[in-house]
Amino acid sequence: MLSRVADADMPHRLVLVTGPSGAGRSTAIHVLEDIGFEAIDNLPLSLLPRLFAGPRLDTPLALGIDVRNRDFSVRALLEVIDGGAGKGKMEVLYLDCRPEILVRRFSETRRRHPLAPGGNPEEGIARERDLLGPVLARSDIVIDTSDMSPHDLRAELERWFAPAGTKRLSVSVQSFSYKRGLPRGLDMVFDCRFLNNPHWEPGLRDADGRDDAVQAYLRKDARLAPFLDQLGALLDLLLPAHEEEGKAYLSIGTGCTGGQHRSVAVAEFLVARLAEQGWPVSLRHRELERREPEG
Repeated sequence: MLSRVADADMPHRLVLVTGPSGAGRSTAIHVLEDIGFEAIDNLPLSLLPRLFAGPRLDTPLALGIDVRNRDFSVRALLEVIDGGAGKGKMEVLYLDCRPEILVRRFSETRRRHPLAPGGNPEEGIARERDLLGPVLARSDIVIDTSDMSPHDLRAELERWFAPAGTKRLSVSVQSFSYKRGLPRGLDMVFDCRFLNNPHWEPGLRDADGRDDAVQAYLRKDARLAPFLDQLGALLDLLLPAHEEEGKAYLSIGTGCTGGQHRSVAVAEFLVARLAEQGWPVSLRHRELERREPEG
């Protein structure tokens, strides 16, 4: 639930995040959440008036909207942008990207383009860019992510949106499968393949490392607890040191054979510990994203 305050005069920042599919909108939403925004992704446009009707929010708000919204239309989105929220100025952040880069990204992830579910992504990309032209024209901030890594995008967003003097080292944790190779941009990698593999348990094979039963199974492995303890002690040493050196972002990978059980559970355990200590932390499960619809 969004927290609210009674003081209607409290300043409030509202950022609408949009752009073509594959340009980095989801990444931007996660970054804004890490730096203190309340983030709502793909809320139906018809519900926005109800969100805006209440008292001011006590935190800045980031709204992620694109063509996958259930009731999306360019006209409705422009009405939101032009009409404002009644809660202060709405800023439109548009994540753009060159068409050939978008094609490559869709090819690498094997995702279907939302405007070309049965065809090639080039057609969907062209249609979407055409459709969003009027939105691009209304945008306050346009960031071309064509040649940006996730680290680059994070740094650029922090330059625009992080409150002065409040920025801390942000930590990203990502689980992955060694079969598909290491994700790009990792600063540290921890191999979880030494742990007992839930894949060989018929009742757990179709579950993943977020499941309580899978986590309980892994906790029975006597090597897990000391591994997590030593990993935690290492990060207790390294994270403050990196922050003191002025590093803004640190990316940690946990890998296993299939990226479904062990690496996912370890990433979940690690993120819970870091969040409890107050570190701004985000979590991604690369292989699970390939099996689930992306919002």
